[in-house]
Amino acid sequence: MEPQTVIIQKLVHGGQGMGELSDGRKVFVWGALPGETAKVQVTKSKKSFAEGLAQEIITPSPQRVAAREDNYLATSPWQIVQFAAENGYKKQIVDELFTQAHVALPTYTFISAGDEWNYRNKMEYSFWGDEQGVHLALYNRGSHNKSIVTGSALAMPAIDTAANAVVRELNSRGIRASDLKTIVVRANQHGEAVASLFIKPQSFARLDLPDGVRGLRVYHSNPKSPASVATKLLYELGNTQLTDELLGKTFAYDADAFFQVNLPVFQAALKQIKAHCNAPDVVDMYAGTGSIGLSVATQKVELVEIDPASAKMAETNASASGLEAHVIETPSERAVEYIASDKPVIFDPPRAGLHDRIIDRMLEVLPPQVIYLSCNPATQARDLATLQEAYTIDFFEAYNFFPHTPHIETLAILTRKN
Repeated sequence: MEPQTVIIQKLVHGGQGMGELSDGRKVFVWGALPGETAKVQVTKSKKSFAEGLAQEIITPSPQRVAAREDNYLATSPWQIVQFAAENGYKKQIVDELFTQAHVALPTYTFISAGDEWNYRNKMEYSFWGDEQGVHLALYNRGSHNKSIVTGSALAMPAIDTAANAVVRELNSRGIRASDLKTIVVRANQHGEAVASLFIKPQSFARLDLPDGVRGLRVYHSNPKSPASVATKLLYELGNTQLTDELLGKTFAYDADAFFQVNLPVFQAALKQIKAHCNAPDVVDMYAGTGSIGLSVATQKVELVEIDPASAKMAETNASASGLEAHVIETPSERAVEYIASDKPVIFDPPRAGLHDRIIDRMLEVLPPQVIYLSCNPATQARDLATLQEAYTIDFFEAYNFFPHTPHIETLAILTRKN
């Protein structure tokens, strides 16, 4: 299909620019900004809409800037927009999503804190192999092809230092890229880095722990699965546990546990949560390593978490908290009995939002306060549309947790109606 000339009308939830093809269908375009005229190559064509990539910008937006990376679409497709304009576009998207869901928001601010570059404390890289050996790589958006990289403009420097140190160690052993799946690297605010290496074979050469890497886990991962899921831990080198400070408390996490990716922005949200909910007894669903619940509760907290690695770290943090803290390792939708009418409940769910069982339980027992931090304002708006029959949104704030990407986090604090 020949490229079509498209005028981009706006940026939509998900990050693409929206325009219209000559046949009247909406087209969602990567690499184009509102107000721009672009030549668009359609990459996916459906009956009612299409998706595409901007091949040429005919009329650029005044908000356009040069991307820092050639493969910016792989990880941060909004590198092409001025940062102040990005924040404005994200606020517009939040407003539109909640308006569409018929949820009225109180006056709120859009918060951006910390660095707009080199902020990510976690990155996942794939691999590429050639006659020079193994290289870090990232998949190109919209394809199965990869580009060789040495790092990411979004990653903390310690992450890319560690990832490249592991690559050098792999090359010193003559490891083939075809035996490798991915590497996940985490770093704390002190610049210490740990990594998990996912490989296809069921046995693997014993590596030395590279300089700049505090700890390394090597996992066999089923080659039939495209995801980097651990099938079996083959061995571990060094210490794969890290710690960071949040609101004056120390939290431990390891190479595989969930922990927030942008700590300065997360701490800004955490301050608001603690300011609005300083309760003696709370329930923290989707608790991860317990960073929200253990920061908010003053006496007792139940931490519900499905992921074993995160639950293990939540146990460590609970033991050190000085609180009466209990970790329940189970899916949140199977632990609805912990949601009660006499104590606040905290949610930080995955992108799918709250499970129907949780919504039903909330409307049945009516906890006095709901703290809902979301990584997907679309599903949060859907959930709040249902909850608003029994709750008032007392506080709302939006956050740029992931600069130069389309991702947005939103915090809603709800109080039970009389």
